[in-house]
Amino acid sequence: MFYNFLEKIYRRQQLSLLKKHSRVFFENIRLGVGGRFVLDKDLKKVSIGKSVEFRNYCCILVTKEATLEIGDRFFMNNFCSINCLEHISIGENTLFGENVKLYDHNHAYETSPAFKVHSSTFTKAPIKIGSNCWLGSNVTVLKGVTIGDNCIIGAGCTIYKDIPANTQVINKQDLVHRPL
Repeated sequence: MFYNFLEKIYRRQQLSLLKKHSRVFFENIRLGVGGRFVLDKDLKKVSIGKSVEFRNYCCILVTKEATLEIGDRFFMNNFCSINCLEHISIGENTLFGENVKLYDHNHAYETSPAFKVHSSTFTKAPIKIGSNCWLGSNVTVLKGVTIGDNCIIGAGCTIYKDIPANTQVINKQDLVHRPL
């Protein structure tokens, strides 16, 4: 019972954070437990449509000069994350299964004269996910990708290039039979 009380307080704190930010716009959202919004004070815009639900333990990061747009009736299941350093848009009536991850950036790196990965420098490109899409559990969407309307992305897929509208993408696993 005490745990439920703490959950309510935390949800109210997260809603208060959203309401107080001058560039965040939303109405009628539902937050599960353990969710977290990390919003830079100088973000460009966060727009969340009507009747949006974030289940448990979701994390939304929007950094300086970044824009996140989410359409009406969007559903995000448990343990999902959106990491927005430039621009991510998600259409209406779109569903995310558990543990879906969106990254509109990569760490910058060099290969010559020596290999070096930069921990705080990024290359960026927007992500656009259309309306009426379903991204199954454990899908990862990388920078620069557009997923058209009416798409189904099967569980476990990593999407690194554009997906046209009205497409189903599945992660085919080759089964190899080896005698014992």
